[in-house]
Amino acid sequence: MSNDLASSATDLKPAHVPFQTTLLVRDTCLCLHVQRAARALARRFDEALRPLGLTNGQFSLMMSLNRPAPPGIGSVAALLAMDRTTLTAALKPLERRGLIVVTADPADRRSRLMTLTDAGQALLARAVPIWQQTHADVDAQLPDGAPDRLRRDLKALA
Repeated sequence: MSNDLASSATDLKPAHVPFQTTLLVRDTCLCLHVQRAARALARRFDEALRPLGLTNGQFSLMMSLNRPAPPGIGSVAALLAMDRTTLTAALKPLERRGLIVVTADPADRRSRLMTLTDAGQALLARAVPIWQQTHADVDAQLPDGAPDRLRRDLKALA
C-alpha cells in the first residue's frame, strides 16, 4: 500500500494548502516545537562543551558508557534512541581520539562492547561540571516545577 501511495504522490495534481493550515502547524505541531527546542538546546550544550572538543551528542554517548560493566552496542543504541549504524559512526571520532575502545564481547565474539579509556574518563570528568552548569541555566529559564514536568512529558512521548 505504501508503494501505491508513493507512486500516486508523483501523479497528484497541484493543490493548495491554505496559509491558515501553515499557521496551525507552526503554532500547534508538537513535533515541530520539540525539534526546534532540541536544536536550540543542542546548540547551547555544543557551545558549552566546545572548549573540551566535545559535542553534546558525544557527551551523551560517553555518559551512556559510564557504567560498572561495558555496555553492548544494542543497549546504548536503545538508550540513545539511535540505530546501530548511526551509533557506530558516532563512536569513530571518540575512538580515534582514544576516548573509547570497542572490543569483542568475550561471551559472544559477534557482539561489541564499548569502554571509556582513562583519557575518556578524565575528559568526561571535566565535562560534567560544564553540563551541570548549562543544565542549571536551562532549568532556571523555566518556571518552578516546569523542568520536571517537561522531562516527565517528554519521557511519556519517547
